[in-house]
Amino acid sequence: MDLKGALILFMTLSTACGLRCYTCTATDPKSCIDTKSCPVFFNRCFSLRVDGYDMVTKGCQTSMACVGAMACCEGDLCNSAIPTGPSVILLLVSSAIITVFL
Repeated sequence: MDLKGALILFMTLSTACGLRCYTCTATDPKSCIDTKSCPVFFNRCFSLRVDGYDMVTKGCQTSMACVGAMACCEGDLCNSAIPTGPSVILLLVSSAIITVFL
């Protein structure tokens, strides 16, 4: 199997496992450590902080509902308060692979 085939297989398997997001309602965004596998129709993770309240809510969402003050992102656990190491490394590696082969 060549590298392109392995890459396609990896992307297919990671998509089949479903999106994972941080989920919580808390005063400190960094305290959100609970994760959840999102149902199939949810394709984004979100973070919502309402002005005037010292609370943040995080969870799964659909792309159509990502409007207004709701910050949405794509990818597993992308709605953390700080970038996670594996996410950053995966982003850099995938960017390098795309650059090399396209």
